[in-house]
Amino acid sequence: MPTNKPAYVIDIGISESDRKAIADGLSRVLADSYTLYLKTHNYHWNVKGPMFNTLHLMFEQQYSELALAVDQVAERIRALGHPAPGSYASYARLTAIPEEEGVPAAEDMIANLLAGHETVARTAREAFPVADQGGDEPTADLLTQRMEVHEKTAWMLRSMLDD
Repeated sequence: MPTNKPAYVIDIGISESDRKAIADGLSRVLADSYTLYLKTHNYHWNVKGPMFNTLHLMFEQQYSELALAVDQVAERIRALGHPAPGSYASYARLTAIPEEEGVPAAEDMIANLLAGHETVARTAREAFPVADQGGDEPTADLLTQRMEVHEKTAWMLRSMLDD
């Protein structure tokens, strides 16, 4: 039996077209972040070699941080009135991070995660102007925080590879 519930219009001072464009950018950040989360968790489970303990613990810290981040990004998309992507198929379509097959050597894991963190930083940086132009300070702040985390993590991973 149909009900005559009123439609609640989002009136937060950001136009629908801007909210859609911002949500689209955030969806790419979410897809990259989730793909990187999955890759990092895979490496946590499968790392081996002389740096096992160090990398196992570091990867756990990184995937735990990413798990919180994907929730924040998805919830921001929802606050803007759009559905957050939540399937492997949608992430595969939206991400710029290649899927991992097999188990690389520990040093390759570090290099792959370095590339992944730099990718998420670039994706967030690409989404930033849309949020800024749309007057969406909460999203701009979220993107700034994500860039900072990914750039710092990339620096730390890069430092493990440099002699």
